[in-house]
Amino acid sequence: MDLVKIIKHELNLEAQAIQKVAERIGPEITRIVDLLHNCRGKIVVTGMGKSGIIARKIAATFSSTGTIATFLHAAEGIHGDLGIIEKNDVILAVSYSGNTAELISMIPYFKFNRVPIIALTGHPDSQLAKNSDLIIDCSVPKEFEPFGMVPTSSTTVTLAVGDAIAIALLKKKDFKESDFARYHPGGTIGRRLILKVKDLMHIGSENPIVPEAVKMDKVILEMTSKGLGCTSIIDKNGILSGIITDGDLRRILSTPGDFLQKTAFEAMTKYPKRVDGDLAAVDALALMEDYKITMLPVVDETGKPIGMLHMHDLINAGVVG
Repeated sequence: MDLVKIIKHELNLEAQAIQKVAERIGPEITRIVDLLHNCRGKIVVTGMGKSGIIARKIAATFSSTGTIATFLHAAEGIHGDLGIIEKNDVILAVSYSGNTAELISMIPYFKFNRVPIIALTGHPDSQLAKNSDLIIDCSVPKEFEPFGMVPTSSTTVTLAVGDAIAIALLKKKDFKESDFARYHPGGTIGRRLILKVKDLMHIGSENPIVPEAVKMDKVILEMTSKGLGCTSIIDKNGILSGIITDGDLRRILSTPGDFLQKTAFEAMTKYPKRVDGDLAAVDALALMEDYKITMLPVVDETGKPIGMLHMHDLINAGVVG
């Protein structure tokens, strides 16, 4: 038994199934997207069994991309949970057969409350399809699924259609990265998009700074005590003029003369990269990666150093990754 061949075959079948549905999509899909976009209530995504699992994922994707949605388990719906339906809602019903008993049992309630129904089904002639206002045909060839009945390609197609609709709504709403971050404040994505340099930088007594005229013994003391492997160098006006890193120390050690008698000015790298505290942490990371550096002085509007950002700070905050 060639398991690699089996898995590749299944993946190809599911990819083909999605492609076949994509080819069937026409201008009528805009009516569905418009209906969902103009919904003044919430989108109630409902289903049963495997379709219910897909429905729950579609509802979650809508919610995370700025479209108010909730999942209604069809079995729970007919046993009391229909109370969540309100007159301004839209129903997105997921059922490949289109004849799932629990789902069909809710249709009279939807109709009574004049709530529009969109069906995602593999059978356009089913009871669900006949009683829906709009339909998306998610049918796949019978031979695309084991024994012609195990839901594999059909559930993949339905999920892909739900994702595509969510993306269409996202673009129609002009949903941005910053909006997405607001819905994911606790996750890695949220941290990457919300955190600013000022939220992570070392300030006050933790921010290493020495004047240009200071001798190297005091420079080393400052770098060691602050534990960042670097220090900002300022001119007589307190403006950032350079930076000394561990690499600069190794370089100055290799030059003639008494190392400790040299000044910070002689050892520093002039005109270092610097950032504003309001810069997004992810943009600071990009700058570090572009210039292959691991620390960035943070300056105010006058050019005075107010903090130091280290790559480790970005790693610890989950921005890197």
